[in-house]
Amino acid sequence: MTARPAADVLAEIEALRRDDVRWREGRAFSLVYHAGDELDRLAKSAYAAYSSENALNVDAFPGLRRMQAEIVDTVSGWFHGGADAAGFFTSGGTESLLMAVLAARERGRTERGITEPEMVLPASAHAALEKAAHYFGVRSVRVPVRDDWRADVDAMAAAITERTVLLVASAPQYPQGVIDPVVEVAALAGERGINCHVDACMGGVVLPCLERLGHAVPPWDFRVPGVTSISVDLHKYGYAAKGASVIVHASKALRRHQTFVTDNWLGGRYGSSGVLGTKSGGPIAAAWAVLRHLGDEGYLALTERARRTAVRLAAGIRSIDGLVLRAEPDTTLVAFGARPDLDLDAIADHLARQGWYLDRQGPPPSLHCTVNAVHEAVVDDVLADLAAAVAAVSTGGSRVRTTASGAAYGTVE
Repeated sequence: MTARPAADVLAEIEALRRDDVRWREGRAFSLVYHAGDELDRLAKSAYAAYSSENALNVDAFPGLRRMQAEIVDTVSGWFHGGADAAGFFTSGGTESLLMAVLAARERGRTERGITEPEMVLPASAHAALEKAAHYFGVRSVRVPVRDDWRADVDAMAAAITERTVLLVASAPQYPQGVIDPVVEVAALAGERGINCHVDACMGGVVLPCLERLGHAVPPWDFRVPGVTSISVDLHKYGYAAKGASVIVHASKALRRHQTFVTDNWLGGRYGSSGVLGTKSGGPIAAAWAVLRHLGDEGYLALTERARRTAVRLAAGIRSIDGLVLRAEPDTTLVAFGARPDLDLDAIADHLARQGWYLDRQGPPPSLHCTVNAVHEAVVDDVLADLAAAVAAVSTGGSRVRTTASGAAYGTVE
């Protein structure tokens, strides 16, 4: 590889970005969360200030220690965690879910001698839980959801065995955007002395704000008996830089099952709270800066915008002949499908040619919109293009492949 001037390399990076989805303009209903250029600049500046610092050992960087502690404390407050609640900053929702499964496995092994652990979860629970099952040797027992896409508590109860170490509920679940019956799922866990994790990676910021704004929100946090841990992604509706997530446990005793400590080498005591060892301080500083800048007032305003926009989008979809909402959105996620005679991939292709990026998912075949603050200004535009796409497909309009068809939440390239 030949050395090149920094200016040339940066120019090439800008060229490589040319065909990326224009998320700052609200064209992406997935992957990126945007609340304005000013906040984006703040997050990047804070990230850059700590990008080289290593949070592997914050003894060297007491500023990072303080920021992590304050972030976790803030999140715990959102979740109504008690005085003994404790958590960790992680790299994202996947790592938070991995740690929830690991903690449940270790608690089951330590307290109940379980060597072949299982976890019971609805079919709607996040795919990262399957990754955790694969990584940590926990059998994933998936049960069907109800007709309204929420967890079927009776089915979960029937699937529990003496090897079950974890039950999972989502607030909300990702595919259809509805909130599971957390009270009933947590009660199952509490009766049996096993862990209940609430995946609030999508709702952990939104739901506390909606409640404060006067919306009816079903119980989902540590006020529910039996809930042992909750996760939230700050790089989603917290509008922080990636990757920033937090997992909070109901107590320090439960949290200790997540940690790893060894001195079985020649380098001294090694302690780790998650999957990563070395980790940049950048995401921690960026999340701390964004939380400090927005405060409660900012998050309430952004949540109100996102919720209002999601309701408008759902109403618009409902009015387009041939489309069907998969569920009324409980928060800010909107999923919809089409009549069997309409090619949903073709509709998505039409939208892609207009510069829109929506998740394709299934079963059932659906298009998915993660609505956030940036979409308020473009909701009418996407609805107009969506109506035009449906009309074109209904009349047998030609299909030009713009993206790979089929549902793909993540890729391995």
